[in-house]
This record gives sequence, structure tokens and C-alpha cells, in this order.
Amino acid sequence: MKKLNLLLAVATLFVTAQLGYGQITGSGHDFSGQSWNTTTEICIVCHTPHNANTTVANAPLWNHALSAVSSYTMYTSATLNSTAGQPDGSSKLCLSCHDGTVALENFGGTTTGTHLLTGSTFMGSDLSNDHPISITYDAALAAADGGLFNPTTTQSGLGGTISNTMLIGGKMQCSSCHDVHNSANINGLLLKSNSASALCLTCHNK
Repeated sequence: MKKLNLLLAVATLFVTAQLGYGQITGSGHDFSGQSWNTTTEICIVCHTPHNANTTVANAPLWNHALSAVSSYTMYTSATLNSTAGQPDGSSKLCLSCHDGTVALENFGGTTTGTHLLTGSTFMGSDLSNDHPISITYDAALAAADGGLFNPTTTQSGLGGTISNTMLIGGKMQCSSCHDVHNSANINGLLLKSNSASALCLTCHNK
């Protein structure tokens, strides 16, 4: 009986580990089967255990070349109550592939790659038709806007407030809506479901 229980415990741990690892496997960020990734590894395109790039904040063990674009065209609107500066923090990591100026295989010191991102995930340097990023989202902005929830007191549905579960250093970044590791297993690598605009309505009081 003890042996059977031990086998069941081991099997449970194995399945749990596979499920946890399987989130990114098969997702849009699983690059293990791409021809340009000769390592066949999943994580190494973005992360490395050694010789990581430490110049960008919120970039754990970063391994991919960063974009050289210094000026993006940002979203503007007469109703926008914040100043959208240039992308910073973790959003710069996303743009290192998604602005299409750095080859996908330019990681681990490689600089001669030729596979640039195209298609629906290509954003370019003109972000004027995309949700503003790298903006400070705080109680003051919510009060000035009138159509936003106070992020410091409003629950996100993700185990805490908007501020401590969705914002990075108090800012709205790409990762405020998207989970690059696909932990929630939702199409579009979303942090939470947008059924009936649920993701949008987490922050927007409409």
C-alpha cells in the first residue's frame, strides 16, 4: 500500500510539473520548434542563466537583443489625461521583437539574424493605434480621468488590486494585459479573459 501511495504521489508531481511547464509550450511564445532557434530550447530566446543583460529594469536574466529604436510614435487623444512618454521597463523587452527591427534569433550575443517578426503580431515603431503603454496609472489619474477605477483600491480579479497585480512600478505596460508565459492559457496570451470586455473593464469604468 505504501508503495502504491508513493507511486501515486510521484505520478501526481509529474503531471503537475508537466501542466505548469505546458503553459508556454505550444503557445505563441514557444520558439523551440522554429528553424531559427537551433538550440531547440524554449526559454533561452528571452532568458539565460548566465551572462544576462542587466541594463533594463524588470528583465530577469534577459538574453534577447534590445531594439535600437529611440523614438516611437505614441498614442495620443484629447481625452487622454496622462502623458505617454517613450516605452520603458518591461515594454521595451516586448518591443525588442514586436517592433520588427531586431531579428528573432538575435539572442545570446547573436547580432546577425535575419528572421524579423511579421504578420498580426508586428507592431512597428508607430504605436499610435495601440493602447498607451508606459504611463503612470494611479489614483490621481483615475480621479482626473473619471472613467478609470482607482488602481490602488480596485480589485483586479487576479488576487489583489490593479496596482499590485497588473501594474509594473505603478505603470501600465504590455504585461498589464498580456502574460508572456501564458499562465492563464488564454488566446492572445491575455492575463485574464476578455469575455464581455472583462479585461478592459477591470480598469475602465464604463
